[in-house]
Amino acid sequence: MTVTLRAATIDDLLAVGRLHQRSRVAAYSSFLPPEALADPTPEAMGEYWSIRWAYEQTDHRMTVAERDGTLAGFSYLGPDDEGDPGTGLLNAIHLDPAERGRGVGRELMLDALAAMRQRGWQHAVLWVLRDNAHARRFYERGGWRSTGAQRDERIGNVHTPQLRYTRPL
Repeated sequence: MTVTLRAATIDDLLAVGRLHQRSRVAAYSSFLPPEALADPTPEAMGEYWSIRWAYEQTDHRMTVAERDGTLAGFSYLGPDDEGDPGTGLLNAIHLDPAERGRGVGRELMLDALAAMRQRGWQHAVLWVLRDNAHARRFYERGGWRSTGAQRDERIGNVHTPQLRYTRPL
């Protein structure tokens, strides 16, 4: 079974949205209630990515991973949301739940880090849900470290603390 990475196209975005929703539910259901994860729907998540893509495609990059032609995951990166010109932001890595632990996430992370280096960035940052222990371990194994910065976002009606991580490129 072969995994390939490629640049996303506009034709991928609805499938990316569906995968993103499945990934969120699988990854967050151990610490968020079902009602918080019920919205947005997979279709709405596809629309979200279509709209976001329209505004960000010039300075952001989405990569999709496919296993034998089936969408297995994606990554999304762009400039740092705090405006540091030497820093790239890894906005997302999401996997189909069946792909967890099969190396696809690591391939997407390595690809994203290489893309950030190619853009001339010296550091990478990301935000991860504080209670997502699995994702935090994944990033820490990849050389990421918490900066100590926190922010609070909402998923559904639940406040979800996030931690900022960084690593050199």
